[in-house]
This record gives sequence, structure tokens and C-alpha cells, in this order.
Amino acid sequence: MTGALAPTKPLTALDRCDRCGAQAYIRATLPVGAELLFCAHHGRQHVAALRDKGAEIQDESARLSTTPASAAPDER
Repeated sequence: MTGALAPTKPLTALDRCDRCGAQAYIRATLPVGAELLFCAHHGRQHVAALRDKGAEIQDESARLSTTPASAAPDER
């Protein structure tokens, strides 16, 4: 056994922050296998402490600063 975690699926709009209910962009998988989901705001507050306790962090908060391709201007 390598100790590596199985790949996690991407977070979707259905995944909600365990603190406030907003859309989750950060998943913390604890060493015991439990998961915590956080919005970007609450993730920034808790990720360092969770990582120090051995949690594996999946951070998709960079999606908040990207522009969807469908919003790009038409280049005709």
C-alpha cells in the first residue's frame, strides 16, 4: 500500500460549503477518510490547519478568477 489517495472527482455546483452553504471550491480529505467541503473564503481560513493535521487538500478556487470560454468575445 502506497498511502496515496484515490483521485477525487471535480467539485460541482451541487457541492456546498460545510460552514455556510455557499458553493464549495475546496475539499479537505482527512486522514481517517472523512471529507470537509469549503467555499474559498472558509477554505482560506481552515486549509493551513487541516494540512498540518494531515488532510489532503483539493483546491479548485482558481476557477473563481477564470473567464468561461462562452463569455469570450466573438472573433469573427
